[in-house]
Amino acid sequence: MDDVIAVNAPIRVAQLGCGTVGSHVARLLLSGTDLSAHIGHPLQVTGIAVRHLDKARPGIDPALLTTDSESLVDDADVVVEVIGGIEPARTLILRAMAHGASIVTANKALLAAHGPELYASAEANGVDLYFEAAVAGAIPIIRPLRESLVGDEILCVKGIVNGTTNFILDEMTNSGMSFADALGLAQELGFAEPDPTADVEGFDAAAKASLLASLGFRTQILGDEVSRDGITSVTTDDIEAANRLGYVIKLLACAKPLDADPTQISVWVRPTMVPLSHPLANVHGGNNAIFVESRNAGRLMFMGPGAGGAPTASAVLGDLVTVARNRVAGVHLPPTMDSGSRRAASHGDAMTSAYIALTVADSPGVLARIASVFAAHQVSISTVHQGPSDARSAVLDITTHCSRWGDVQDSVAELKTLTDVVHGDIRVYAVEGN
Repeated sequence: MDDVIAVNAPIRVAQLGCGTVGSHVARLLLSGTDLSAHIGHPLQVTGIAVRHLDKARPGIDPALLTTDSESLVDDADVVVEVIGGIEPARTLILRAMAHGASIVTANKALLAAHGPELYASAEANGVDLYFEAAVAGAIPIIRPLRESLVGDEILCVKGIVNGTTNFILDEMTNSGMSFADALGLAQELGFAEPDPTADVEGFDAAAKASLLASLGFRTQILGDEVSRDGITSVTTDDIEAANRLGYVIKLLACAKPLDADPTQISVWVRPTMVPLSHPLANVHGGNNAIFVESRNAGRLMFMGPGAGGAPTASAVLGDLVTVARNRVAGVHLPPTMDSGSRRAASHGDAMTSAYIALTVADSPGVLARIASVFAAHQVSISTVHQGPSDARSAVLDITTHCSRWGDVQDSVAELKTLTDVVHGDIRVYAVEGN
């Protein structure tokens, strides 16, 4: 158990990083925002570690800035880490915990890659590790999974967890933009980084999905165990086809136990066709939304700004107050993940309905050949619609009943070998709600 803070003694807070999120956190802490009433002790910012001292940082006292991050964390009660990336964040957090400091972090990439090591260190050193800001910005989702629903059984966690990709797909849907043009607009408006790879290729969403899965199902799932597809291959034709069938395309993250073996947790991120009647279809711009379905509480939806300096800083300060309260009381909250018997399922075992679009020769017997391929791989066809066609070919829009994703992929792989009847690319999407 942590040592109880002496009466009226300040809680020393060291901050690592002062970028977009960090500068918002620092200004809130230094602007006179009175958090002591919520804690019972004042907070004292002892320093802010940065790489370059000469950079202008309005509203932040230059005397607090330092490049000596190691000495800073050695003399702190709580360390706020908003550097991002793996190193030096990992080493500094481990060092801080070894010295008895609790941690507040927004670093989903670090947690997705090294979560088990960090959780074990927090437990061994009797300190807190809080990371509400690591998933979905200001949306309070980590604490409900970690605390509020801990007595319930989580059945599924799914949703939109990346604002950049949601903005891009929204523009493609509503304005008819190409992916490249929508990405350019996102960068111009500050929704996307100059290098958008982490967002558009699904790495950011996969890291968040691993954290949601680990918390929701009391296990440890790493980011590289998440099945991941990004949105770079989504075309305006796909958007139009989805709309024609009553869907919209969203980049969804999903974590759910397999029906056949609940000890295996299927975790994936991929572009998904969502029915227009589904609440997730109406999540626009840079917003995020997460559904949690539990045995007793039922379906819960959390929605709001998923990124940005101010929303993320709000989540950081919320964690800071909680961690400071724990230190005042001389307690800490152990991480709720355990290695247990649950593990990540193989990527192909995820169960989902699917949409497949393919151009085929417009001749007798073709549909029967297509159907036989799906049947051979245990994939049941739900609907077939014929789209635009000409004298020699037709576009088929096929949806399936819920099937193994690996079986769907195997079906598509075989269809690609039927070059006498299948022409061009085959487009494949997961389908939500079927």
